[in-house]
Amino acid sequence: METTVYIPTLRAGERLAQTLETLERQEPRPRVVVVDNSSEGLGEELVRTRFPWAQSVAFGINLGFGAALNRAVREVPGDPIVFFNDDVSAEPGFIAGLTGALASPEVGMVAGVLLSEADPGRIDSAGVVADRTLLGFDYLNGEPVEALESAGDPLGPTGGAALYRRSAFEQVGGFDEGIFLYYEDLDLALRMRLAGFSCRLAPSARGIHAYSETLGANTGRKYAMTGWSRGYLLRAYGFGKRPRLLARAIALEGAICAGQVVFQRTAQGARARLRGWRAGRGVAPRAIPDDGLLEISAREALALRRRRHRA
Repeated sequence: METTVYIPTLRAGERLAQTLETLERQEPRPRVVVVDNSSEGLGEELVRTRFPWAQSVAFGINLGFGAALNRAVREVPGDPIVFFNDDVSAEPGFIAGLTGALASPEVGMVAGVLLSEADPGRIDSAGVVADRTLLGFDYLNGEPVEALESAGDPLGPTGGAALYRRSAFEQVGGFDEGIFLYYEDLDLALRMRLAGFSCRLAPSARGIHAYSETLGANTGRKYAMTGWSRGYLLRAYGFGKRPRLLARAIALEGAICAGQVVFQRTAQGARARLRGWRAGRGVAPRAIPDDGLLEISAREALALRRRRHRA
């Protein structure tokens, strides 16, 4: 087995080409698999015509983020496995930084660092963290790069710059394929934590990220996707039987949805949360890990959300 980078793509194009060019310059160059979720085979065509050193797997349909990556890992197995967004440019030493963080067997996941394309001196995400209601946040979002020097480890990596031991990834069943897009990385981190695996931050593994290239940062379509996943996770993690946590979660979600209605003039996020909650009804209840979650107030949680909204 060898380190293998899997890049899910829907649009392919020049953003993906730029991503592949930066991975080609890594030393040593990793094996790269473009995971083509387009119906037209756009990623497969790009690999064939411009990047023949890479591989591709194509499905002819958009399977969603997690399902496509699960299938790609099965079809072209690697170890460790790296998931990388098609709108990220890897800086020199990115892969070496990730693999170098696998210091001990209990480390099952490694978080890379995404820097803001608009301001590369600031961090876009250094992994994912969450509060007790499982409201997720990008770790160190908006902080200067210098914050990495003293930063601790996140709950788990963001799906756009993540390394996993393949054995650990498979032990917990990979991504939940019920989640089409968004929060699948948080859910995976929670389940891996429960299985006894920890996450390490790799400060030297850095990439430049063009935030929300596919759906846009503040669109009704994105709110619908994130809202569905949020409702689904609340149901999957048994919040219906946790009245105090559910009450706090409802208050937070109500404030978030109200902001979307007022500022973006859309209620898609609110409606999608209800659909996601209903979809999670048949999921076997999942436990919430005892450690790794933020102990913050509702006001602090909403402040973190607003910070991301402005990014």
